[in-house]
Formats: sequence, C-alpha cells, structure tokens
Amino acid sequence: MNRREFSALLPLLAAAAPALASADPQAAPLQPLQSGEIPEGAAHGPSPTGRTSHRLTLGMLPGNIRMEAHVTTLAPGAPPEPIEHHKHSEMWLVREGAITLLTSGVTHTIKAGDMGLCVAGDLHSVANASKTEPATYFVVTVGPPE
Repeated sequence: MNRREFSALLPLLAAAAPALASADPQAAPLQPLQSGEIPEGAAHGPSPTGRTSHRLTLGMLPGNIRMEAHVTTLAPGAPPEPIEHHKHSEMWLVREGAITLLTSGVTHTIKAGDMGLCVAGDLHSVANASKTEPATYFVVTVGPPE
C-alpha cells in the first residue's frame, strides 16, 4: 500500500474510531440465567429524576434470548422517560399506583394489577399517572442480545 492509498483510508479510519473506542474488550458476555428464586437487588440510578430502580436479573435465556428484569418506582411528578425504541420487547406489570404508557402515539393508563406491553421497535415512554402518589412497576425485557 502506498501513501496515496493509505491517505484515502484515513477518513474511513477517523469515522470508525468512535465505534472502535466504544467497544469494551473487557466486557464479559452475559451469563446464562438459571431457574429459581431471584431476590430484589440494590437500587441503581440517580434519584434526582424521581426514578429509583432495583435490578432483579440480567442474562441470557436458551435460544440466545437476552432477558432483563427490574422494579422501578416513579415519584409523584417525576418526568416521563424519553420516547425511545429497542430491539427487545418490554412488559410493565404495575404493582402500585398507575402509569401512563405511550406506545406508538397512543396513550394508555395502566393501573395496579394491569400489564402494559411494547413490542420490539415500537416507540414508547412511561410516566407516573399521578401527581400525588408514587407508581411502582416490574419491567421485563426479552429480545436479541444487544
């Protein structure tokens, strides 16, 4: 390869650098999940947003399916999640209070004992439906490895 050919590759290398830098060679693959009891984990996520989450599990199911589950509590008046979409599907099982679930432009109010569902690829957002009471819900995500 001469200098001219190498210099022609420089823009491609510069464009690929952020992607290469973000790849974490030390990141361990997700472990297979096992059947049995899964206790609630420690809280994670900053609480100034009014959102507190406790991870239950994160790992791989047979068939190369990624699964993650957590419990989230939204304080009254907490801002909604940003509208986004994922490669995985998400289920929200409301334990207390009520949430407003926006899926593909349609707003649903999900109350304690009800379940909301967003299939992979659909735009969605979750917010506490109450200005005075907290909302607590389980989230289960299933889909391809990310």
